[in-house]
Amino acid sequence: MYRLYFSKQAGKDAKKLASSNLKKKAQIVLDVIRENPFAEYPPYEKLIRDLSGAFSRRINIQHRNVYQVVASQTLKILRMWTHYE
Repeated sequence: MYRLYFSKQAGKDAKKLASSNLKKKAQIVLDVIRENPFAEYPPYEKLIRDLSGAFSRRINIQHRNVYQVVASQTLKILRMWTHYE
């Protein structure tokens, strides 16, 4: 099982998710990546350019969970709100 660390922005995003009734869906995605960040479902995307080395999974059609594997058994959650910028 991986340990999760949240960036400052992801912490702010979590508050937005809670107030928009997406908290449950976001928690499901976090549980999946905590078990295995490369699990096939829900599908993930390997990001490029500025976010090279990061991965994205959908929370819903608009919002994504963007994360990075930073060390053995450690993940950093970068964003959890809106499409990556």
